[in-house]
Amino acid sequence: MDLVELGVFLKSRRDRIRPADAGLNPGPRRRVPGLRRDEVAVLAGASVDYYTELERGRGAQPSAQMLAALARALRLTHDERDYAFRLAGRPVPAEHGSTAHVEPGMLRLLDRLESTPAMVISDLHEVLFQNRLAKALLGEAPVGHGPKASFAYRWFTDPDSRGIYPEADHPHHSQVFVADLRAAAARHGRDSETARMIASLRRRSEEFATLWDTGDVAVRRLDSKRIVHPTLGVIELDCQNLQSEDGRQRLLWFSAQPGTPAVDQLELLSVIGVQEFSAEVTREGAAPEPNRPSRREG
Repeated sequence: MDLVELGVFLKSRRDRIRPADAGLNPGPRRRVPGLRRDEVAVLAGASVDYYTELERGRGAQPSAQMLAALARALRLTHDERDYAFRLAGRPVPAEHGSTAHVEPGMLRLLDRLESTPAMVISDLHEVLFQNRLAKALLGEAPVGHGPKASFAYRWFTDPDSRGIYPEADHPHHSQVFVADLRAAAARHGRDSETARMIASLRRRSEEFATLWDTGDVAVRRLDSKRIVHPTLGVIELDCQNLQSEDGRQRLLWFSAQPGTPAVDQLELLSVIGVQEFSAEVTREGAAPEPNRPSRREG
């Protein structure tokens, strides 16, 4: 572990990024060529003081979740992300769960979708990154590892996860999840974590086992969804996605068909934003932010 070198490395990456590259407004006057420390802190969901101490090589060893958030905020490549983890004395994470690396190209596209709910997920339906409107529409995704990080897994094992869709739509979504997971499982080959997830679903969910045994396979590329929002009611949206070259990550975005009520609902969503409750610090190094109920992937 070398926290001093980690601080030097983080500063070098911060200096190279233009605000526009991170989806920020550069403003009329700037004293630094890259991002400011407070901007990196906001993008990573950390307090300014915490990030400042980290860049100075002080403070406690950062967690894997914080390192992953910084890698995304600073648009690190795979090699740069791995280097930061090693400097921090943390194992390089597998390409599963909330700490999985997000392709910088996908983040650059997501930065340009400010007026549209959008997020990046893995092909196992693990939410990797959400923009502000996606959090407002779907709630903030839970942070974690293992099968429970997958919304598809929770769909079949946690009845509460299904509240995001009207009950009449549940059979359709179950079929789509299973067919899509079959394609992902084949893509992952002999990956033990994926195999354990499928085996667990077969044991825990009779519905999943029945659908899995049909042998249906289909990658989800376009779908129409009715999403139940706690304030705006049912919102009918088109969900489209752009896949990474290896098919393991997807940029999802939600749009309303012209002339439908959903157009006005999305405009209201941008005004309502994420519902605010108590402003407590709930994770390591986090800046005070609203404590909101966790919902799901769309």
